Amino acid sequence: MIGFCLLTAALFTAAPEVFHAQGEMAGEVTSTSVILQSRLTSVAKLTDGDVPGTSGVARFELSESDDFGSSRTTDWLKAAPENDFIVKVQVKGLKPATQYYYRLIFGSDRDSVQTGETCSFRTLQGRDGTDEVSFVVVTGMNYMSFHYGKVKEGKRTGVGAYEGDDKQEGFPALATIAKMKPDFFVGTGDNVYYDSHDDREATELRDLRRKWHEQFVQPRFVKLFRHVPTYWEKDDHDHRFNDCDREGNRKPLSDLGIQTFRQQVPVVDPLDPEAKTYRTYRVNQHLQIWLVEGRDYRSPNRMPDGPDKTLWGADQIAWLKQTLRESDATWKLLISPTPMVGPDDAYKRDNHTNHKGFRHEGRAFFDWIKQQRLDRKGFHVICGDRHWQYHSIDPTGIEEFSSGALVDSNSRLGRDPGDPKSTDPDAKIKQLHTQTEASGGFLKVTVQDNGDIRFEFFDENGERLYRVVKPVWRHKAEGGQPDKVEASR
Repeated sequence: MIGFCLLTAALFTAAPEVFHAQGEMAGEVTSTSVILQSRLTSVAKLTDGDVPGTSGVARFELSESDDFGSSRTTDWLKAAPENDFIVKVQVKGLKPATQYYYRLIFGSDRDSVQTGETCSFRTLQGRDGTDEVSFVVVTGMNYMSFHYGKVKEGKRTGVGAYEGDDKQEGFPALATIAKMKPDFFVGTGDNVYYDSHDDREATELRDLRRKWHEQFVQPRFVKLFRHVPTYWEKDDHDHRFNDCDREGNRKPLSDLGIQTFRQQVPVVDPLDPEAKTYRTYRVNQHLQIWLVEGRDYRSPNRMPDGPDKTLWGADQIAWLKQTLRESDATWKLLISPTPMVGPDDAYKRDNHTNHKGFRHEGRAFFDWIKQQRLDRKGFHVICGDRHWQYHSIDPTGIEEFSSGALVDSNSRLGRDPGDPKSTDPDAKIKQLHTQTEASGGFLKVTVQDNGDIRFEFFDENGERLYRVVKPVWRHKAEGGQPDKVEASR
């Protein structure tokens, strides 16, 4: 009798609760494919500074209808400790310029599943599309500064931390972006900060993962990514530490940083370990974007600058030049984790603007752009990394837009042309806009159906700080209207 009771109890033991506290993400959307991602968790919210994962199974259901009347499902995926309980799959065979709805079906096993919220994304139009498209570009999403303020002697002081009643919702700029309903979101790097210089410094795999968990569990991230697909780059702080290269034994080691990035965001097909993190996408007839890799292939920072020193690596440079030459898009936007025009701080040796950094490669690339006349065929640079927004014109005429830091607590004022402490002490750069008040925010880019492109800087609350509209190049070549510039303050 006792044995029967024990058996009966075992049969009716409830399955462990399974959550997906970090929500879902759609990444690397093309005209025919997408990477869908989620993570199974044992809790519904941040708990003791982390979001513990849990084993289970999951698959994604995908449909062109929000009632999922006619749908397809992916194969079952296993959430396990070795993949940080992340479930991720690339879905192919989609239609261009099509709105898709998807949701997560998940549980501890296939017999005890539940269904997540309805999410959505739109596939890219491809080279024949002419519909208006918009996207936002961000950098500097410093979680610790936002929640706990500045650091002093290894401790967070609270100074400069966000003080709004909605703090636990996460970064206000994310709510602002969600209201704008962009077609996609680009995180240019410094998405998390491993080197927080406090008791939450991350050097080992468990703590590197925790940085991503605490970031993406913020409700505003979950809500935004439910309907806005993403593209991701990494920079120094979400690779290893400030201005890092691949050299040395200081933790986290470079290979670990590379592997963690590829795991934590939907940036490469999980079934393709050789997939590159530099890539280009034809968004529509008027727009093509390039996303480059600035950490994996770089020479040592301390190497003297010259023709043998590289930030991008020979293969990436060859790919970049070939794909730029082949493009007939009206606007060709290179989205770089680090600046190429600036000005930047003179003391640094981390990027293409720095005189002791990788300036030779940057200047050689700009010379090539001029030789190919791509600067007259819609080529512009967008960058992250710098903690202030600016619109600068290089002496070659090539223009750069810096997105600035996403959160107020991670922002600062920048270096102006002519500043002896800048990379442009002789004021050769023309700067059409730079912030005069430090604030967080983002860059929004809109390509209109007629081919005109609009660059707009916003603060985290949605106040527009600067706007420039560039007429479609064929109109400009025929003597059309010049750029229209508007500064709000």
